[in-house]
Amino acid sequence: MRLLYLTDTHIRGTSPRSRTDDFQETIRQKLKEVIEIADREQVDVVLHGGDIFDRPNLSPAVVREFAHLFRHFRAPIYAIAGNHDMYGHNPSTIDRTMLGLLDAFGTLELLREGEKVRLEKDGLVVQLSGQPFHYDLDKRDPALDYAVKNEIGAKYCIHMVHGMLVDKALPDGVAYTMVDQVWSESVDILLTGHYHAGFPVQHKNGRYIVNPGALARINNHPSEINRMPQVALIDLGEAIHIRLVPLKCAAKGETVLDRSYIEKAAYRQEKLASFVQQVREAGDFQGIDVLDIIDEISRLEGIEDEVKFEAQRRIAIEQEAEGEAV
Repeated sequence: MRLLYLTDTHIRGTSPRSRTDDFQETIRQKLKEVIEIADREQVDVVLHGGDIFDRPNLSPAVVREFAHLFRHFRAPIYAIAGNHDMYGHNPSTIDRTMLGLLDAFGTLELLREGEKVRLEKDGLVVQLSGQPFHYDLDKRDPALDYAVKNEIGAKYCIHMVHGMLVDKALPDGVAYTMVDQVWSESVDILLTGHYHAGFPVQHKNGRYIVNPGALARINNHPSEINRMPQVALIDLGEAIHIRLVPLKCAAKGETVLDRSYIEKAAYRQEKLASFVQQVREAGDFQGIDVLDIIDEISRLEGIEDEVKFEAQRRIAIEQEAEGEAV
């Protein structure tokens, strides 16, 4: 049995600010290549790890076009819902979304929490399950989302989760789960998305954790510029074999991702840090006019003049009132 896994297509009708190309056309070409790979490799099942769409209420015209494209897959498509596919991070809203519509029309089959699907070919039985995104994902016991039981006596158990599973720690304030926390004796292959950067295939005691990275490159972070979109091919027989296949149609990051915004932001952050340091060195701030501080911060952060002037006006009123009270 051969499966193809892709994730985070983020289909949308407009181009993100960081893209210099026609994003919709780019995703269209990527999906066409994925379909070609599936045909060439004679894939039995296609799996999607979530965030099929970039928003739950995408334009019907865009959905119609890509639904027609999905129908070109000869193999059945099983998918889970990502955070962008639903309203308010609530999986119960899926039936009111465009992704829910694709499920209702049979374009693909959504895996709901707790559901188990039996796949079988040439006597090989596989249990497939999925955990869609929800608000508490990566905030509670990982076993509740990343582990399932093999309930049908399958040779292999595959579980998809749209969670922030990572191979290295992320900054404070970001909810995530480390790979080392989710190894399970019953899950043979754990497929994840959401974390766009992806990571190398993880392997331990005959079990695998796979995130090939997002098919879409939405932002211009250096990690996105340097990586190439890819899909995973999974062969199941007496053993498990996994290959990552880069997309040939994907352009190099530096040719389609605009770095000017991130470079400007970095320059502004550097200047702001320098200014803050100067303020700190001033000790009790004697000799520093608060209006000048606002003016400098406004310049570095690109704050509109109307906002800056209103802040300065209010401070001037307060300063005047303090002067009269003395």
